[in-house]
Amino acid sequence: MDKNTLLQVWPIPAFDDNYIWCIHDGSAALVVDPGDCAPVLEYLRLKNLTLKGILITHHHADHTGGILHLLKALGADIPVWGPVGENIPGRTVAVMQDDKIEIASPRISLKVFEVPGHTLSHISYFANMQANVVEPMLFCGDTLFASGCGRLFEGTPTQMSESLAKFAALPKNTLVYCTHEYTLSNIRFALAVEPNNLNLLSWDEQAKSLREQGLPTLPTTIGQELQVNPFMRCDQAEVTAMAKEVSEQDNLPTAAHVLAVIRAWKDRF
Repeated sequence: MDKNTLLQVWPIPAFDDNYIWCIHDGSAALVVDPGDCAPVLEYLRLKNLTLKGILITHHHADHTGGILHLLKALGADIPVWGPVGENIPGRTVAVMQDDKIEIASPRISLKVFEVPGHTLSHISYFANMQANVVEPMLFCGDTLFASGCGRLFEGTPTQMSESLAKFAALPKNTLVYCTHEYTLSNIRFALAVEPNNLNLLSWDEQAKSLREQGLPTLPTTIGQELQVNPFMRCDQAEVTAMAKEVSEQDNLPTAAHVLAVIRAWKDRF
């Protein structure tokens, strides 16, 4: 296989709305957040792929539950990368902010971002421009969703705001591989925050069409999220105004204050 073969990224559906992302070159594969073993094994079999590594973003069971089963089923010495500071069964390599992961097969270079908020030790993996990567790619777990963000189970609004700011600084064409198909419900809430956002109204129609065809709404892009995602737009006047109205507070001085209000609103929406 030509070492410059373009990488493919495929969503393996799991549970009700999870996607286990498979990164492969036609022969060697990585999987991201395998919460379930069976659909991964079936996809590897169908495509005749050899699993070479597992990437974990955070400790929740729907992202880690398949690790040990995969390792046992495949009976191979497969590296498992995951966040430092968490006890993730099967993890062999603990990684932290700015660590570089060089994988020979499939050939990819990843940079680690620490992005606390959903969990305290949540990380994401970023692949920038490489010979076999047409556009930058972000595997962000449950930190960022299409038109939404993860629930704050362990982190603070300030942490989530800072994590999303790391993403906002990435190239606009970065493909964002989230791990849940929450898009339609996220859009419903986003429209409550910004009912006059024309980009969001257009995206609502596109996303509904995709789901009606049984297609994923993912990947999204950083550029798209900066236009339609209220949690990435906490510095925008309309989002700030709505947060003030909902919270009955006149003083929301930072994006983190705004995010705190709209995340709490989303939790009860």
